[in-house]
Formats: sequence, C-alpha cells, structure tokens
Amino acid sequence: MGATRIISKGYRHGTRDKYSKKYRTKGLPGLSRYLTTFKRGDYVDIVADSSVQKGLPYSFYHGRTGIVFNVNRNALGVEMTKIIGNRQLRKRIHVRIEHVRKSRCAESFLRRVKENDQKKRDARLQGKTIVCKRVPQGPRDMKIVKAKQEDVEVLAPLPFVENYF
Repeated sequence: MGATRIISKGYRHGTRDKYSKKYRTKGLPGLSRYLTTFKRGDYVDIVADSSVQKGLPYSFYHGRTGIVFNVNRNALGVEMTKIIGNRQLRKRIHVRIEHVRKSRCAESFLRRVKENDQKKRDARLQGKTIVCKRVPQGPRDMKIVKAKQEDVEVLAPLPFVENYF
C-alpha cells in the first residue's frame, strides 16, 4: 500500500476509521464510564472516544495497554512501552477517563494465583508438597489396536491399463 499518513500533519490525521464509533454507540459516554474507580498499578486499555475531544490521546496510543502510574480528578497517568527503532522506551501520558477502560489482560493470571494459593493451603493441611508450575501438554498415551486377520483390509491402487482405442 505504500507510505500512508504522509501529507497531512494534523493531530488527528489518518484517524477517519480509527476514531469512528461503532454502530449504536454514537453520542456521549454513559455515567458508568465516569464512575469507574482506577488505582495505581491497574492495567488499562486506551480506547479513544471521539465524542469527547478533551484529553484525547494521540492516535498511536489507541488500542494500547498500559499501567496506571498516577490518578487525577479527571485523568489518569498511563505508562506503556513504545518500540522506536531497535529500542523500547517507557512512555508516560495523561489521558482523560473517557478514553480509558479497565483491561482484562491479567484476569487469568490473578485467577491462577488464587487457585494456586488455595492448593498450597490444602496441601499444607495434608502435609504434602505441591508443584504449581504449569506443565506443557505432552504426547498422548500409547494405544494398541487389535484386529482379527480376516477383518484387515489392504488398500492398494489399481494397476494401470493402457487403452489405445
């Protein structure tokens, strides 16, 4: 496709589809967006809401996940990594709450931590040691297939016959 986003140098250049709202979600955000509580260390997804122009992040950060490092009255400080050339930089930006939602990226990890803690407690009561490391699924168990000699059917290709008529 070639180099895109070259000519226009505006703050919202090349965001016609990126910032467009989905079907039946147009208009201002609801109250639940504002009533969400965020704490330092939470994982958040930056999803720009184009109906609110204040505190709109630059288009690169749309769809990125970061960690909250600062909580203000109307905005959150979010820290994430950005790959520039051959290095990773830690970028810190402040984004208004309308453009941020809680991320679900760490749910399975937190659930696994709780399950492992429960397993450790149960094992300690029984006086056993337990390994909580995840083990990759190995090969399937061996099976032997038995059949009678008369039930075995050998499949072979038919011999080639040349027809010149």
